[in-house]
Amino acid sequence: MTSTRYTSLLGLGFGDCGKGRFTDFLCGAWDVHTVVRFNGGAQAGHNVVLADGRHHTFSQFGAGSFHAGVATVLASPVVVHPTALRVEAEVLQRAGVPDAFARLFIDARCRVTTPFHQAAGRLREWARGAAAHGSCGVGVGETVRQALAVPETALHYGDLVHRARTLDNLEALRLALHRAFANTTPSSANVAQELSVLADPSLAQRWLDAVQPCLRQSPPASADAIGARLALPGTLLFEGAQGVLLDEWRGFHPHTTWSTVSTAAVEAVLRDVGIAAPVQHLGVLRSHLTRHGAGPLPTHDRALDARLAEPHNADEGWQGAFRRGHPDAVLMRYALAAAGRLDGLLASHLDAVAQADLRWCTGYRDADGRTLSSLPLSDAPDLDHQHALTRLLEGVQPLYEPHPVAGAADWVRRAEALSGLPVRFGAFGPEREAVRARELLF
Repeated sequence: MTSTRYTSLLGLGFGDCGKGRFTDFLCGAWDVHTVVRFNGGAQAGHNVVLADGRHHTFSQFGAGSFHAGVATVLASPVVVHPTALRVEAEVLQRAGVPDAFARLFIDARCRVTTPFHQAAGRLREWARGAAAHGSCGVGVGETVRQALAVPETALHYGDLVHRARTLDNLEALRLALHRAFANTTPSSANVAQELSVLADPSLAQRWLDAVQPCLRQSPPASADAIGARLALPGTLLFEGAQGVLLDEWRGFHPHTTWSTVSTAAVEAVLRDVGIAAPVQHLGVLRSHLTRHGAGPLPTHDRALDARLAEPHNADEGWQGAFRRGHPDAVLMRYALAAAGRLDGLLASHLDAVAQADLRWCTGYRDADGRTLSSLPLSDAPDLDHQHALTRLLEGVQPLYEPHPVAGAADWVRRAEALSGLPVRFGAFGPEREAVRARELLF
């Protein structure tokens, strides 16, 4: 009897750690038949670069989609943005993937982002001004917020096939958000545009019309159908979105995402469809820390910003500046503890170690002069605790070892010693051909 092998990739930073390139690589190396997205939504951005120059930033489709026949499952915790799916499918078609929708399975229970969620999320972020949380502007947080606050107006992917009921829910959602922002001054063209979305009673019908191709090409899948796909013999890869340092409960509040990044989140998806099987969990790290947008990054170094090119992460747009920082043992320890039990590590951007004088941060000095080598992990979800960590990180000074990291081999040695885990694969460039197994790293 052929068994099913389950592996997950979990980011151990603030995102942008290389999950896309490792998903693409492992789909070929391990003959993966299905990539499962188990958290997040359309705010994900996983870059895959092929040797022939093709590039795609995967948002909702799995990053294994360049491999013929590899399917994507959007499991029930994923927040689906149907019209963005259409746009992404068209971009993939131009990149040589004509059948992305034919390989897509969407759990009917997935929550759905609408133009009203997106507009409200943007208006909230603009209203925060200098205290911005760091939104991607695609409405994921607002979708979750509304589903929790007003469950009766929450839309799920399976609801979209019931037109009349969906239109009623959309109108109720629009009116509620329109009232919530009734006193907002249209202080700029952007604000005025988003307010006009909430004021437009005809938009719901036009949006639902635009969603129909998604429903035809990838109809809502029942939990049983998702379970059958996840039970197929062979290898399945769980592709995590964001990183654990942005986790909704373990990240540094309020600069987080409405998404859970953990081994428990992966195992919950399998348990939900009646599968009890071991999962190999792999943590994904960059050789240096990065952060896109607002929030603490203690080892941020403007010299690294200038020295390390980032062709697929611009400073413009919703997230704001893309910052680089030196490797940080304190945040690495915290990420490892928050993610759950791991079986190994994947390391990306090892080529950057030779390009920059990366310094290894061993600890912090806080505002009272105390030396810190670790951060406390709360026993249960506690946003006050996470907010206190944010304030702490905003006031610390990093402490570095006296000499730069000597090279990629030195970086791997340090990461393995700190984590107690082997670096199973390392990447020395963006293409899958630049990924090497542990025994071939040096």
